[in-house]
Amino acid sequence: MYKGFTSVRRPVELVFAEEFPLAIQAIEMERRIKGWSRAKKEVLIARDWGRLPELSRSGKCRE
Repeated sequence: MYKGFTSVRRPVELVFAEEFPLAIQAIEMERRIKGWSRAKKEVLIARDWGRLPELSRSGKCRE
């Protein structure tokens, strides 16, 4: 039996959730977030939308 990544890192705590009308949109957002820096993810978790642009590579947050 395959043990998943989180099986040895318990308890797992959900820190961010968002709803999307289509599953494909949720998958696209998940892939985008996976490429973000830890700092940018922490700002997302805090929902501090104003700081996202300063943490983006271009300075203009389109993500």
